[in-house]
Amino acid sequence: MGVEVCVKAAVGHPDTLGDCPFSQRVLLTLEEKKVPYEMKLIDVQNKPDWFLKISPEGKVPVFNGGDGKWIPDSDVITQVIEEKYPTPSLVTPPEYASVGSKIFSCFITFLKSKDPNDGSEKALLTELQALEEHLKAHGPFINGQNISAADLSLAPKLYHLQVALEHFKGWKIPEDLTNVHAYTEALFSRESFIKTKAAKEHLIAGWAPKVNA
Repeated sequence: MGVEVCVKAAVGHPDTLGDCPFSQRVLLTLEEKKVPYEMKLIDVQNKPDWFLKISPEGKVPVFNGGDGKWIPDSDVITQVIEEKYPTPSLVTPPEYASVGSKIFSCFITFLKSKDPNDGSEKALLTELQALEEHLKAHGPFINGQNISAADLSLAPKLYHLQVALEHFKGWKIPEDLTNVHAYTEALFSRESFIKTKAAKEHLIAGWAPKVNA
C-alpha cells in the first residue's frame, strides 16, 4: 500500500481539487519531497461512509503513510512526512516557525467584517508588515534561500487571502510590501504550487457562504 491523502473536493465539483489550504499544505509537502501519492477527493457536503470510518470527525486532510494508519491534522501529517522522508529537508528553525502564523486568522476576520472601522484591516496590515520586515532581513523565503515547512503552510493561506480579498472587497496587498509580493510570486510560480492549488472560482465559491453569512 502506498501513500494516500484525503483532501477536500471543490464545492459542487466532487471530481475536482478543492480549496482547503490545509489539504494543499500536505500536498505541497509531498510534491516538494517528490513522494508519490494517491489523492482521494472528498465531497465534504456528502462524505462517504468509508471516509467517516477513517476520519470520524469528517475533517480533511487525513494521511496514510502506507501502513494503513490514517493520521489527521496538517501539523501532524507534515511532521510525519518530514520524519519519514527527510530529504530534502523542509525543517524550519524554531525561531522562524511562527513567522506569518497570525496572517490567516486576521485575513478571515477582515474578509468577514462588515464594519470598515473595526480595526480588522489594520490588524492584517500589521501582520503583513511584520512578514515584510522578516523577508527583508532573512528572505527570499522564511528560512533564507531554501523553502521550508513554514513557507508551505503560509503559501496556500496567502493565495486564499489574495484571491478572496480582491474578489469580495476589491482589496490587494499594498504595493510597498515589495518583499511580500516577491515572496508570493516565488511561491505561487513553483511547480508544486501550480499542481496543487484550487482554481480561483472554486476558492471563491468556498468562501462565499462565510462572507455572506
